[in-house]
Amino acid sequence: MATIKVTQIKSKIGATKRQKATLEALGLKKVNATVEHEATACIMGMVDKVNHLVAVVK
Repeated sequence: MATIKVTQIKSKIGATKRQKATLEALGLKKVNATVEHEATACIMGMVDKVNHLVAVVK
């Protein structure tokens, strides 16, 4: 599978508990933090749920 880079571009202040937990599960703790993940269905689903807070580079 391909790898993707996920960068948090907006603060999690004002996000729901579920969205905050999703960001933590992705490994994002601060704005402008970047992590690399395999582009699995699970990861892509998590990214889709917080797509307004993150940017994805393939």
